[in-house]
Amino acid sequence: MRNITGLDANVLARYYVEPASDDATEQRQHALAAELIDAGRPLAVCKTVLLELEWVLRGFYGYSAAAIAKVFNHLLAQPHIEIEDRQRVAQALSNQAAGLDFADALHHASYAECRYLASFDDRGFARRSAKLNLSPAVVVPR
Repeated sequence: MRNITGLDANVLARYYVEPASDDATEQRQHALAAELIDAGRPLAVCKTVLLELEWVLRGFYGYSAAAIAKVFNHLLAQPHIEIEDRQRVAQALSNQAAGLDFADALHHASYAECRYLASFDDRGFARRSAKLNLSPAVVVPR
């Protein structure tokens, strides 16, 4: 067993989201998350946690794609935080900046070694991927 601590999306959200000034629990959790993350000890974040964190930041806290990218780029820049499949996550951030939503961008980056990626999302994922000329091509089964 490795001496590393895995982080859940709620710990990362508490770290990156400013706590409400009148919520003692949020303030306490924010301080604990900061203490854990800023200590420099080995930490890990898996891709599923990143998907959940993106959803929480966007759906619950109303963060823009640019603000979420800033959070993820900060995470990627931390030498003591091991990001699962770091290169694919970085590629997903690039594709998100080009117009894909983060989940689709992460799925696409994760299938980089495939010939095709099948999706029924013709209006969104497939068309945006084609417009960006991404490889592998996203195809709609017919």
